[in-house]
Amino acid sequence: SKNESNPAAVFCFPEQERHETGSCNICLNIIKPDWASLTLGVFVCQACSLLHRSIPHISRVKAVHETWDGGEVELMAAMGNGAAKAKYEQKVPAFYYRPTHSDCKMLREQWIRAKYERNEFEFIEKQEPYSAGNGIEGFLWKRGRDNGQFLSRKFVLSEREGALKYFNKQDARDPKAVMKIETLNATFQPAKIGNPCGLQITYLKDNSTRNIFVYHSDAKEMVDWFNAIRAARFHYLQVAFPGASDEELVPKLTRNFMKEGFMEKTGPKHTEGFKKRWFTMDDRRLMYFKDPLDAYARGEVFIGSKENSYTVLSGLPPTTQGHHWNHGITIVTPDRKFLFACETEAEQRDWIAAFQRVINRPMRPQEYAVEAHFKHKP
Repeated sequence: SKNESNPAAVFCFPEQERHETGSCNICLNIIKPDWASLTLGVFVCQACSLLHRSIPHISRVKAVHETWDGGEVELMAAMGNGAAKAKYEQKVPAFYYRPTHSDCKMLREQWIRAKYERNEFEFIEKQEPYSAGNGIEGFLWKRGRDNGQFLSRKFVLSEREGALKYFNKQDARDPKAVMKIETLNATFQPAKIGNPCGLQITYLKDNSTRNIFVYHSDAKEMVDWFNAIRAARFHYLQVAFPGASDEELVPKLTRNFMKEGFMEKTGPKHTEGFKKRWFTMDDRRLMYFKDPLDAYARGEVFIGSKENSYTVLSGLPPTTQGHHWNHGITIVTPDRKFLFACETEAEQRDWIAAFQRVINRPMRPQEYAVEAHFKHKP
């Protein structure tokens, strides 16, 4: 609507000029964004508008409901989210992680800076060497397995060797651990690790999950490590599955955990007392830990599909003994029943939904081999 006393002013940004704003330009949140960057000509959601304010030399933010003049409207109309995407994202590598509204603040902010401040996706020469398969090396703060202290450790990711390694001493010749790219995963865990740049790296050793918790004081450095791991995984999978398209490979690069939190559990005889444990649902692996930052799981449970006689039930068998939280869950497998208890009904509902999503999904051929390994564990 126009201001009659000042025809150049606009109190409400014209609806016809907002036809491209079905989602935020940054985090893809499917809402009609109520904020805009005047300098970049894009509409963003409220959460991402706060991140744009952190780069005022690049982006000047304004609310859609504020007073606009004709020149500002013309600028937005000339660019818009679609044109901005075509300009600033024209050379995004397939492996590069595009954050969504559910990702941590640091990951979204570095995506903004990569696009608009460093122009990494307009000019290939501005991208980091790991994009070309050169790996990455440097120092990260790693949490010690025994004392819980974070200490500086040298990390080397080599695509040629197919592994991520870290060394306890700067001049050490032999690595403390070798993590094969084949089983490597990385996910940002700022709340769990207690650092805004906290990254959890997992890998398989003897078909059991191992955790490493790291961070770096520089957010860009940490995101570079994350995307370097994705690049290494991408190039590995391209060789392993030569006929697969980028769209098929990208979802396999890294994954967030389906669900995490505390539950109580009892043993296989269902006569032992219930113990509080931290549980992580990683694809079909349900792992439990004494502490959320433990390097090794106390145990792992394979969750198969309903076609293979896996079921999740609300509640516990009436014969269950011992004191436990009130909201039980029973997972039925071909071999035994696993009993868990949640503190709240909401947690019980969320865990059951997570289990159900996995059980409803048919098993892939390679998952049968994983299931067989679990069945033959001592």
